[in-house]
This record gives sequence, structure tokens and C-alpha cells, in this order.
Amino acid sequence: MSGTGKSSVLAELERRGCEVVETDLDDWCVWGTLPGAEDAGWLWREERMRELLERPRAVPLVVSGCVANQGKFYPSFEKVVLLSAPADVILARMKQRTSNPYGKTLDEQAEILGHLRDVEPLLRRGADVEFDTSQLTVAELADALMAVIGAPM
Repeated sequence: MSGTGKSSVLAELERRGCEVVETDLDDWCVWGTLPGAEDAGWLWREERMRELLERPRAVPLVVSGCVANQGKFYPSFEKVVLLSAPADVILARMKQRTSNPYGKTLDEQAEILGHLRDVEPLLRRGADVEFDTSQLTVAELADALMAVIGAPM
């Protein structure tokens, strides 16, 4: 979810030696509709995601993103982690952050609250573990994630 600290903790995990892929960036997604779905949304480019997940690697891979077809890839992930935070914390972070303009307007903030209401419960059901990022520093969250993925700290 937006404003939970994904970008900050991804940078820390990368600094600690993990391979990090933030699918909200670059060319990982395409706008489309899932079979049987009425609404369009962002989808991972499936071939590109399969290639990423099948590639041999010497370091842990951490993939970040929230798209309509991510559940299709859950069997390929060792763990699915949900980062969450209370709405007031998320909205405060949106107002303060300088690395991304999203979340500054009232319309975008309403969209974020809608995602918290409608999307986060779906993500929670598919997650193996959840961390409330309002209770952890970036370093503490990175430590917790490193423990989840079984990487040395």
C-alpha cells in the first residue's frame, strides 16, 4: 500500500545485499483486465515476471508491488509480506515525502483510503506475514524482513 515505507525499506534491503525489484517503477506493468474481471487495472507483465523469478541468483530477491494478477505468482514466492500502517500515518507520510508526487492531492488521498478499505483486506488474506510499519524504524523493518527471508543480517 502507498505510504507504508516500501521504497525506504527496499533501499535498505538493497544496501544489505538483496536483489530488489520495485515493480511500481520501470516497465514491469501494463494496464489491462484480468479474464472475467470487469475493471481494468495494473498487471505485471507475466513473461517478464516469470523470467525474473526463474533466474538463478546468489542473493535473496525482494519483489515489491501491488497489481491485480500478483496472486498468480504467489506460489513462486517463498513469502508474501504485507506492509501496513494506519490511515492517518499513511496520509501524513504522503504529505511529507519528496521522492514521489503521488498522494498529495485530495483525490489521490481519497483513492489511497479506498485502497485501504478495498484492497488491503485482499492483500492481508494472501500474506504470510504482516508488519505495521508505524511501529518500526526502517532498520528494524529491514531486520524483520531479513529474518523472514532467512538472510543473514
